[in-house]
Amino acid sequence: MFVRTERLFLRPAWPEDLDDLVEALSDEDIQRNVGVAPLPRNVAQVRAYLDRPRDPRLPHFFMYLRAPGGPQLVGGIGLGRYDGEVEVGYWIAARHRGLGYAGEALRAVVGQARLLGYPRLIASHFADSPATHRVLEGAGFRDTGELRPRYSVTRAREYAARIYVADLERRASPRFDTAVDEPSAA
Repeated sequence: MFVRTERLFLRPAWPEDLDDLVEALSDEDIQRNVGVAPLPRNVAQVRAYLDRPRDPRLPHFFMYLRAPGGPQLVGGIGLGRYDGEVEVGYWIAARHRGLGYAGEALRAVVGQARLLGYPRLIASHFADSPATHRVLEGAGFRDTGELRPRYSVTRAREYAARIYVADLERRASPRFDTAVDEPSAA
């Protein structure tokens, strides 16, 4: 599955992306803020991560900036299951933070989740990551006020995570559908 937004192309990784993925995923800040499990850090781990079977109802994409000099890796985003709910998570490479790419990709994936028939999505961020709060609310998620302990392998302990929800059965925000083309199957 592929999704195109105003500036990004969301797609699976290809073999030629391996070096860029290893470089981006080696960032300690990205590793530290991943919620449940660590992301791969070396070529073998990234290759195994990319080759593992995926549930087509829980898509995962890498974000690529559509640039004149060729695509540039921006980050990753996808759906997963956590505590019986469907959750969205993302990461952004350091040089692309603060440019609105996370919100743009998040709105596109929320649209995908709606097309897949999910009634709601949850999202979370560790309590020490205020930028994620702004991205989630900007994409139509609402803060539930709930804090849940989430284990972080990189932090080697449970850490408070703030929980957000997006009701997909009704449009909580017109921002959900901004600049997203219809998906195409791969």
